[in-house]
Amino acid sequence: MTTPFALTPHQRQWCAELRTLAAERLRPLAAEGPLASEGPPGRVNRPLVAALGDLGLLARVFPAEGPVRAMDLCLLRESLAAECTEAETALALQGLGAYPVALSGTDAQRARWLPGVVAGRAVAAFALSEPDAGSDAAALALRAEPDGSGRWRLTGEKCWISNAPEADFYTVFARTTAGAGARGVTAFVVPADRPGLTGVPLDMLSPHPIGALAFDAVPVTRDDLLGEPDAGFRVAMRTLNLFRPSVGAFAVGMAQAALDAAVRHAGERQAFGGPLKDLQAVSHQLAEMATRTEAARLLVYAAAAAYDAGAPGVASSSAMAKLLATETAQYVVDAAVQLHGARALRRGHLLEHLYREVRAPRIYEGASEVQRTIIAKELYRGRAGGPGSTAASREGENR
Repeated sequence: MTTPFALTPHQRQWCAELRTLAAERLRPLAAEGPLASEGPPGRVNRPLVAALGDLGLLARVFPAEGPVRAMDLCLLRESLAAECTEAETALALQGLGAYPVALSGTDAQRARWLPGVVAGRAVAAFALSEPDAGSDAAALALRAEPDGSGRWRLTGEKCWISNAPEADFYTVFARTTAGAGARGVTAFVVPADRPGLTGVPLDMLSPHPIGALAFDAVPVTRDDLLGEPDAGFRVAMRTLNLFRPSVGAFAVGMAQAALDAAVRHAGERQAFGGPLKDLQAVSHQLAEMATRTEAARLLVYAAAAAYDAGAPGVASSSAMAKLLATETAQYVVDAAVQLHGARALRRGHLLEHLYREVRAPRIYEGASEVQRTIIAKELYRGRAGGPGSTAASREGENR
């Protein structure tokens, strides 16, 4: 008997190959990277990005023909995360930063930027968040002001931007129409060497390349425009609807790594006259961790399948997948740390690493509270997509 989202033998084999590749080829590069030791924060591990290109993994995010399949992206991110979170993050940031170019860019823009991204030679970044516009992305204040010559000047700040300030180009979302909310935002692709564009790295809980950007009348032209003026918010949301389920996949990969470590530890660790796994409290905890991880995985796969099928309610299913998976990963990693005790808190331990890594996905690309808002709005539209949603909406109408 198979479930609706059971993987094919080919997909299972691919996932196994990806985990081996991540453990043997990518993890050593992560261990030698600029963020693996004490030093300035915010540095991009370019050898790791280049390896993702050399191994053909970035080409799976940007296939030569047709759009990326959400299921492929989820399987890729889950498998990498289970063995090397640094490689998973590097791949995801390339995808997030450059996908708007693939989605809405002109042929000339795609030809200029995507080959370097796919090869791992050009580092991309997605510049949406600002100091006062995070969860409420429609409230962003970076201004794109016309200068009278058919160009714009970007003035303002961006913050919490992954790969900043070392990216080679940025997908930047700026306000072109004051007071228009989401309808007054335009997307631009901005090379990092534009005059007036500066940045600083930020030191975060988990050592990722993250920084802040300052725009001092940075010039952009129609050649830098992604899509149509005032239509940039749609570019951002279409990108996030694809990547949100795969954030859930990243979380599932971390949860699986923590669960595997907990199962090994409980089988080997002796306490109270036997292995920990023989204690009912421990065995029940492991069962709960395994059940929640599998539930999150299936919801991620369901969201990916819905996206690939063009099903209605993609925003809601993507939000559900990200919400449940990231919250589950936080629970599973924390439970694994508790089972391991003090040893899991030592710097360099797998679980210490996962404990720092697992916190951010509940915030970025829409915090858990934002995902709940999206889901609730879809419920009232009768498009939640879950079993019984049609009946539930009819029952509400009868009341």
